[in-house]
Amino acid sequence: MLTAIIALAATGLWLALVTQIGVIFIQGAFPPRGRMVDVTGARLHVVELGPRDAAEPPVVMLHGASSNLRAMQPLGERIAKTRRVILIDRPGHGWSTRERAEDSTPAIQGRMIAEALARLGIIRATVVAHSWAGALALRIALDHPERVAGLVLLAPVAYPWRGGAGRYNDVISTPLIGPLLAHTITLPLGYLVTPSGARGVFAPQPMPDDFVRDSETLLLLRPREFIANARDLVTLKAAMVEQAPRYAEITAPLSIIAGDVDATVTTRIHSRPLAATAPNAKLIVLPGVGHMVQYAAPDLVVSEIEAMAGRMVQPAATADKIAPANL
Repeated sequence: MLTAIIALAATGLWLALVTQIGVIFIQGAFPPRGRMVDVTGARLHVVELGPRDAAEPPVVMLHGASSNLRAMQPLGERIAKTRRVILIDRPGHGWSTRERAEDSTPAIQGRMIAEALARLGIIRATVVAHSWAGALALRIALDHPERVAGLVLLAPVAYPWRGGAGRYNDVISTPLIGPLLAHTITLPLGYLVTPSGARGVFAPQPMPDDFVRDSETLLLLRPREFIANARDLVTLKAAMVEQAPRYAEITAPLSIIAGDVDATVTTRIHSRPLAATAPNAKLIVLPGVGHMVQYAAPDLVVSEIEAMAGRMVQPAATADKIAPANL
């Protein structure tokens, strides 16, 4: 018995060492590419692209779960040819930090994003959001409507669903046990299964070559980010129960693009009811397309963002009335 305990402890220490070495290598391979913006409760990593002096409101892009801003950057680079684009690592993801792992809900993260926009001097923005961040963008439109010129949501989460967020996320969100697993087995195991997991999110479309590398997805395997991501997923359903009844209050124009065979965020549960509820919503459902609509139909997505941003020229009077917060 004692021998087994010693062997188990030794294995745990070895896995913890492997994890720490892995974190060093991953962070060295994928360093931050932008600037840090301090907000209450978090420090956000922001990458800015495109011309700073464009007349229209900038385009702010928010990534989904198990991800970071690099997953949105190919889309952002296309928009940035003519417009200012702001890519943000959500609190706790990529190179953004958050002081408390429990600050996981769209309401809290929405307040942080709105504060960051104020610090950047952005009065209003066209917000483009994918998956989990669809719920975040909707919450920003509800709680900070003065900051939102328009919304383009890509396969967004918007409503509660049957079931949970996955057993492993539940375990990782558990005190003591979760951090223990995150600091030992998550990185070595995740390194092996990440490519197959990413392919599953793209299905039925093929995953682009080198997506895992180019999107810097391996940053997710760091313990602090893995725990934050699990918390985001575990607390999201209750957050949707709370905010979904308010969608009729959203006055900003809203374009929704979703695939009809999305097995990750079901269009029938999320996009269709949202389009039927939000007053100024437009829904585009792509046949035979899964969850990663921005990769499956990039020209269409760019066209919708351009159309939304192009009609949202910010009146000077509005700019006078809504000054950036003095934070």
